[in-house]
Amino acid sequence: MRLMVTEKIKELEATKARLVKLEHSVAVALRKELASLPASYGFDSVGGFINAVSAAAGGRRGKAKAARTGKRRRRRAVITDAIRAEVKKLASAGRTGAEIAKMAGISLPSVQNIKKALGLVKARK
Repeated sequence: MRLMVTEKIKELEATKARLVKLEHSVAVALRKELASLPASYGFDSVGGFINAVSAAAGGRRGKAKAARTGKRRRRRAVITDAIRAEVKKLASAGRTGAEIAKMAGISLPSVQNIKKALGLVKARK
């Protein structure tokens, strides 16, 4: 029985080694194929190809889109114990979620998540 387990371990190691070789060969082939894309579509440079693909896709997404529209993306709030305590205090004082969000400087969904975690919301029926 011990010999059988040892053989299985050796077989597993050999299979892992083949997998590593296969992954490497796929990565090399992918790099080659990607490097040849601009020329196959008639572009002299990678930059020109990327610009054409970007334009065809409707421009850049995310931060560049926000820059074009003049809107800035809001940074993700770090919810600290102090913020949780403030949300609890304001909720106990009868403030609305929107008021709490504005006073604490966090989003309304964050306020709702904190209230839920603190058990300050009623369960839906």
